[in-house]
Amino acid sequence: MWRQVPLTRIKERAKLASEQDQPPPAMPPPTPCRHIRPALPPAVAALVGITVAGPAPASDDLFFSELPIVASVSRLPQRLADAPSAVTVIDRATIRASGARALSDVFRLVPGFQTFAGSDKPVAVHYHGITDQDYAARTQVLIDGRSLHSPLFSSGMNWELVPVALEDIERIEVVRGSNTTAYGTNAFLGVINIVTREPALVRGLSLAASNGNQGVRDHTLRTGGALGEAGNFRLTLQERRDDGLDHRLDPHPVGANWRTSNRTRTLDVRSDFQLGQHDYLEFSFGRAESRQLTGRVIRASGAPEADNPLRNLDQASTWLQARWLHSYADFADFALRYTYSADTLDNSFVHPTLGKTNPYGGRGTRHEIEALHTFLPSANTRLAWGASWRRDTYDSSTMLYGMGKVTRNIGRVFANGDWRPTHWLTLNAGLSEEYDSIAGSHFAPRASINLHIDQENTLRLGYARAWRTPSTLDYKAYQRATPATMEWVGNPDLPAERLKSVEVGYLGDWRAWRMSLDVRHFREQVFDRQIMRIRPSAVPGYTVQNVHDLELRGYEFQWKWQPFDGTRLQFNHASIRIDAMLSPVGQWLAVAPGNNFSGRVAQYNELSENSAPRRSSSLLWMQALPGGFDFSVAYYRVREIKWTRNTDAEPYNRTDARVAYTFRNGARRGELAYTMQSIDGRHAEERMERIVERRHWVTLSLDL
Repeated sequence: MWRQVPLTRIKERAKLASEQDQPPPAMPPPTPCRHIRPALPPAVAALVGITVAGPAPASDDLFFSELPIVASVSRLPQRLADAPSAVTVIDRATIRASGARALSDVFRLVPGFQTFAGSDKPVAVHYHGITDQDYAARTQVLIDGRSLHSPLFSSGMNWELVPVALEDIERIEVVRGSNTTAYGTNAFLGVINIVTREPALVRGLSLAASNGNQGVRDHTLRTGGALGEAGNFRLTLQERRDDGLDHRLDPHPVGANWRTSNRTRTLDVRSDFQLGQHDYLEFSFGRAESRQLTGRVIRASGAPEADNPLRNLDQASTWLQARWLHSYADFADFALRYTYSADTLDNSFVHPTLGKTNPYGGRGTRHEIEALHTFLPSANTRLAWGASWRRDTYDSSTMLYGMGKVTRNIGRVFANGDWRPTHWLTLNAGLSEEYDSIAGSHFAPRASINLHIDQENTLRLGYARAWRTPSTLDYKAYQRATPATMEWVGNPDLPAERLKSVEVGYLGDWRAWRMSLDVRHFREQVFDRQIMRIRPSAVPGYTVQNVHDLELRGYEFQWKWQPFDGTRLQFNHASIRIDAMLSPVGQWLAVAPGNNFSGRVAQYNELSENSAPRRSSSLLWMQALPGGFDFSVAYYRVREIKWTRNTDAEPYNRTDARVAYTFRNGARRGELAYTMQSIDGRHAEERMERIVERRHWVTLSLDL
């Protein structure tokens, strides 16, 4: 979401930063249904005001609306009660209380999401299953408007290269439902929109260090200050290390052939400038690096496998973004954004027959420009429309053998609007058209009706159509297994995955009880669901094939309650059932001779149908204590799941806890915290050979 912060407001918030910056207070003041928002530009503030019955409130009042104002669904600032999809808002207090070290862990608190602890396999975060890929490509992930999806990582999100520290996140808006209309192909099933802290809220120098078992060694340095009279900056350096999951803790010998360790480093710089009464500029850049141990050893001898030896897998992402907002009327804004990112992966070793090879390695770059116009066509109608263009390149001597650099151009136009003809009704509609130089053109519409029974109860009915185009590798891959045979070849005839979604939702905001409830019942139909590593008889190598049509049905809800000022409770639950049917291509492969699909149809069906747990729940309890202490407990219950065709994870329960003491010594402030994960003990999350053990650490944070 674009936002303009008046200069006077920046100075006021900078003055308050010494009391608001880390470490946070023992228990945050907002109720579960209250979220502090950054200042809005005058035009956007007016847009929000139209959605509220009665006169528009002052902009400061918007920060304390009973239900949070979100902008990740229709690209218009809306109350949750007016949004066309269900949204989970995760604030700074919730992130802190969860005890998470990695951003991926935070989404355990979102109904319908699945994730697992990292090992020698890349961490994955998925919504509603469909989990056979290492990099999640069906849920769009944004940080301050920048997509984190990369052509290098199969058009997906690499969770090992998260470019922001948890301490710098202001809030996360998770759209639980398809949103291709607003954000393009990767928003096939949902959107994760991460909004970082304004530089005006960061002053001075802050240091933090964590030390624990399993090699946990984390260090963070953050500083911020003014840039003249019109600007502010924030700079964060962070390094995180751990030993991953230890194979010696695995009771099954099959798990003893792998090793793992993890190290990530992040540089994140953001600066904001008020260029005048009507113009605001935001500039950010940074780099994220990751090193993991990968490869295999021979179980009997411990010697490295010749075609997959132990080695370091080095990954990096460098980015730059500039955003300009111009408010040219009382009810209109224009925003322009440019983003550049470059991603690299080095997994190279000397293969016994191929020589130096770099599986899945190479370099991917992205240039993207987007323009967005927000205005009021009439007194009770709001519209956000715009266009974007991006240029993706992918270069890999191993995965695109002999092909050189592959370039892909994508252009998109989109529009989203809402209309509130009366106080008890809000109508939302949107559409987008995208042209892809490899995948062709695709159209995506969406519409919803929100019936406001009264100020505390809303019913929502929504419909959406979406699509997801395959990655460049899916179309163009040319990877050798030996000098004369192929490991993986692209499928130029691969169609886009398509989705039809219908949902019925209920939102209750019971202010007298300091409680809220969000329920979503959904039916999603996915056509031409694609699965990797299928070898048709006519193709000399593995390919990606569209073998399934899926039907996903279920419900999810989130309940929040603050019975007392120092107590917050949050309970989430999801129930989902997936039925798989063979697509026309799948039906042909099931009877065709000489392929690896026909004899394993039941296994592939099981992969699709069990790619999301039938039931999953989470409970978070946050409690303030006297004397500057507070504690929190998070409990997770997840049923069985299949992440890949050849792996299984049994049901597990997991409990994490955190206790913290906030102190002050003169002008200095600090926090001492103890966090323990997996109090219940060992369990498997991704496959039975990867065992998650109890992990705990101590963190000291100082604000100098």
